[in-house]
Amino acid sequence: MHTVLVTLLIIVSIGLIASVLLQSGKSAGLSGAIAGGAEQLFGKQKARGLDLVLHRLTIVLAVLFFILTLAVTYVGL
Repeated sequence: MHTVLVTLLIIVSIGLIASVLLQSGKSAGLSGAIAGGAEQLFGKQKARGLDLVLHRLTIVLAVLFFILTLAVTYVGL
């Protein structure tokens, strides 16, 4: 059981890294990061197409990563 969970954790980890790296950057520099964060927070900029799919995939993979990490820890005890 532990081996299966670790294998799934590795697959999810690689998928999470790939989905984050495939997303396009919002803006360059510190001022762009602040403005991009504000737009994301207040919903002024809507993601479309591939960016939306990658955003949702990142959320799903992140949740799976945390669940699998806790499961591996629990089974390992």
